[in-house]
Amino acid sequence: MVKMSRQELFMRRVGDLKFVNKKVIIFDLDGTLIDSSPDLSHAVNHMLEQLNLSTFSESTVHGWVGNGASTLVKRALSGDSLIDETIDPKLFEKALDIFLKFYAKNLCVATTLYPNVKETLASLKKEGYILVIVTNKPFDFVAPILKGLGLDGLFEFYLGGESLEKRKPDPMPLFYVCEKLNVTVEECVMIGDSKNDIISANHAKMQSVGVTYGYNYGEDIALYQPTMMVDDFADILPSFIGQ
Repeated sequence: MVKMSRQELFMRRVGDLKFVNKKVIIFDLDGTLIDSSPDLSHAVNHMLEQLNLSTFSESTVHGWVGNGASTLVKRALSGDSLIDETIDPKLFEKALDIFLKFYAKNLCVATTLYPNVKETLASLKKEGYILVIVTNKPFDFVAPILKGLGLDGLFEFYLGGESLEKRKPDPMPLFYVCEKLNVTVEECVMIGDSKNDIISANHAKMQSVGVTYGYNYGEDIALYQPTMMVDDFADILPSFIGQ
């Protein structure tokens, strides 16, 4: 892979780079399409309160999001983005159960779409692209969130974190999408906010777009060499429309 500087990556935006002969656009969910950190933070702190443990600010929990519920719970129990491998398995199972049950009832209380997401997705679908979600979020939570935010009906299908044997950053979910839709890797683009999305795409040799907002553990998404970077979700449109 040819590595580009951050400046070169930023130059590849707002129509500077055209994605040619693409049929499928794969999206991450949390941190890319939706800002779910307020509700996730609420669920994490509810869990910690039930266990008589110290709670954390929303900004702290924000930095832990992106690898699925199990990892988020382990980070909360560790009090750090680095997981304490000595966590009592029984404590973890109890904590995860509390978190999942509470979050399931509070999926869209404060969760919001990022700016221009709904309009941009509608434009891409109207243009004929097949839209798919590949997230590490538990599968059962995806549909209620999409419906609650008015995004249902836009996506061909979606994969959750437990849908396959492996999840992002492994490329397995991306290869699965290609196989299910009978398209090649070259006919797809992965769009996400975190290193898991870009690493997955790079391992699959799939082109990618890194959004500069969202959840990437405080790291610059440019470090992982996406094909292109954008500051605003709407900025992806010129690269897909009007080719």
